[in-house]
Amino acid sequence: MNTGTLRATGLRFRFTGQTADLFALDRLELTAGHMLGIRGASGAGKTTLLHCLAGIEPLTTGSIVWDDTDITALPGAGLTRWRQQKLGLVFQDFHLVEGLSALDNVLLPASFTGWRIAPALRSRATRLLSRVGIAEPTRRAELLSRGERQRVAVARALLFAPPVVLADEPTASLDPENREIIADLLCGLVREHGATLIVVSHESALLRRMDRVLELRSGTLQAAEAAHV
Repeated sequence: MNTGTLRATGLRFRFTGQTADLFALDRLELTAGHMLGIRGASGAGKTTLLHCLAGIEPLTTGSIVWDDTDITALPGAGLTRWRQQKLGLVFQDFHLVEGLSALDNVLLPASFTGWRIAPALRSRATRLLSRVGIAEPTRRAELLSRGERQRVAVARALLFAPPVVLADEPTASLDPENREIIADLLCGLVREHGATLIVVSHESALLRRMDRVLELRSGTLQAAEAAHV
């Protein structure tokens, strides 16, 4: 059963040519449906850690087990298949494809799994766009505002109702009103789907919605001070 439970142990990451670890974490564990926020100074390694948890960036040493799958032991094709089936990603810069509509951007992950997109999946994508407030799903990505692009990115991450959602600065560069809207949408939809959520952010509007907030500082994860969340 895939529920979004995380057991990560002995995580170390060091850039090639460097003599010091960017981070060294003994253990990180999450129960299914938990929402974790990670904050920290620029350059602390937050995005790199998130990418390691997603299997995008390889660790120097360590083990990352989602449910019963050790993703650090998967071959390339197996890791890609795991991400397609189990993981939803919200990138800081959205990663939408210009020239494609909002709907086609949400459906883009489905195009990697087969030539034809099932009508039921297309209907789900349309419903998700409606839930996040995109009134014109046929509008091209380059014509959308930053707030609208972020909404599309959230909808895309939830297309397959994944047990795990990882989001990198999902409210960055948005105005205060849109920060609140996107934070509500992301957390609300994740809760609705029962997914495990890990968010990298420095925005209090988002972090205060988390079950727990940790700070990546000096290469380790520490409990964040409440006054700064």
